[in-house]
Amino acid sequence: MSKNRQIIILLGRSGCGKGTQAKLLIKDFNFGYLGSGELLRKRAEKNDFSGRKIKKIMDQGARIPTPIMFRIWAEKIEEIKDEVNEKGLIIDGNPRSLREAELMDDAFNWYEWGNIKVILVDISEQEAFDRLTKRRICKECGKLIPWVGDFRGMKVCDECGGELITRSDDKPEAIRARLDYYKKDVEPAIEYYKKQGKLIRVDGDKPIEDVYYDVKKEIE
Repeated sequence: MSKNRQIIILLGRSGCGKGTQAKLLIKDFNFGYLGSGELLRKRAEKNDFSGRKIKKIMDQGARIPTPIMFRIWAEKIEEIKDEVNEKGLIIDGNPRSLREAELMDDAFNWYEWGNIKVILVDISEQEAFDRLTKRRICKECGKLIPWVGDFRGMKVCDECGGELITRSDDKPEAIRARLDYYKKDVEPAIEYYKKQGKLIRVDGDKPIEDVYYDVKKEIE
């Protein structure tokens, strides 16, 4: 096992900036990446029963059932396991429940992966709601534009110049549902990692650069 390989699990309320922090870490550390939201949106593009149902559930802001989520997650892990062995991995958005946290631990044990850190990017429920109702996504390249700092004044995508739109699952009623299941389902998983001594809490209300400084310090 490579002593340099790390498994970094990023947790936090929707809108806390997990995806942004993941991209910064990948740039600096060359980690692999596994994002549950990205996996689900890609699966929802398939026009079959599961694809249509996943899209419907996501648009409602509800949580995808653990057996479906874990199957998608586990298939991706098997696909990228060699990359993980070489570079390490950022996990963004999983686990979404205590059961998923336990299943993920089983998977880590199966692949003989240690050196796991769980970083909670902590923001309040109200801050999460405010950010999610105002953030945008590029219609052309799919880049997510957070509602923080200088991004608030952005008119077009800074990557490709594309039109900025609201994501389909960022409607207020869907956001409230996601924040409700965070409290009900994700917080027990956070407590699980806290009891294991793996949880690292950082203040997500700070500017992106300051949050990243805190996250990077914990990883290094």
